[in-house]
Amino acid sequence: MFHELIFPVTFGLALFLFGMKLMEASLHAWAGPGLIRALQATTRTPWTGMISSTLVTAALQSSTAVTVMTIGLVNAGLLSYARTLGIILGGNIGTCLTTELIALNISSIGVPLLILSVLLWAAAVAIQEMLPGCRDAKWFRLLTPIQFASLAAAGFSLIMIAIRWMQSAGPALEAYGVIGWLLDHAGDSLLWGAAAGAALTALVHSSAATIAMTMGLVAAGTLPLPLGIAMVIGSNVGTCVTAVIASLGGSRSGSFVAWSHVALNVLGAALFLPLTQLLGTASAWISDDPAAQIAHSQTIFNVVCSLIALPFCYLPIWSRMEPAVK
Repeated sequence: MFHELIFPVTFGLALFLFGMKLMEASLHAWAGPGLIRALQATTRTPWTGMISSTLVTAALQSSTAVTVMTIGLVNAGLLSYARTLGIILGGNIGTCLTTELIALNISSIGVPLLILSVLLWAAAVAIQEMLPGCRDAKWFRLLTPIQFASLAAAGFSLIMIAIRWMQSAGPALEAYGVIGWLLDHAGDSLLWGAAAGAALTALVHSSAATIAMTMGLVAAGTLPLPLGIAMVIGSNVGTCVTAVIASLGGSRSGSFVAWSHVALNVLGAALFLPLTQLLGTASAWISDDPAAQIAHSQTIFNVVCSLIALPFCYLPIWSRMEPAVK
């Protein structure tokens, strides 16, 4: 049981989270300050805030990171609550890039990409140490971005390797009756699947990890597509836990940001859970691959929810709730 189930799931999930954090930290260190300034400059309306947040989240590969940064900016008085509404919507859209990349089924390149990225990073570090006299040269200044880009690529390669590990646990989950138990409880209601997705995401603080695991199980044929989509919907609710934790002890506006994130995803889940079959049909139009359909359902869910919520962000009540930005 250890080698068939516990090891692939535990270590695969740990490696996935490590790869996500490595990629996120590298991208943040490379472009984070500039992206924060971009958020401050492009959030004058909910529409521009949503677009810029989508791009920033896609660049950082983490909606949680963008939401936590936004709460910090609001607590510091650098953003008003009204200007964060578009950021929240865009964060949900931008985070879909991770799962769409995973859906490309390029896990076989994980090890070669890891080796190549580590060698490139080591070469950039070695050149910096061996040629300190060239610090003023233009080409020398490119070495630091190359290091960050190499570490981000290494993090992505670790994600690919971790996915293959987690996928190998599918037959064991089915053999030990875990999938059967979940299916028995989900037979009358997909709420069980949504609850499982929310709980797992809240525990690991990563909706991408939960969705990647779900994609692996669906691809292996051990998890039905509707139940997988229900877990995706639930994972969008579970990811709000990190934002709520980040808002504790902060300003009133910071708490509003966190709970607005909760409200958006909970209402979206309540809207889409009865439409799981329809969401699966729409995803099937895009791709025949079950794992890709899971990723596409995540994208459709977040894009539609954000577009539905966008007009409500223009209500004047939001600007009255917060004093002007410092």
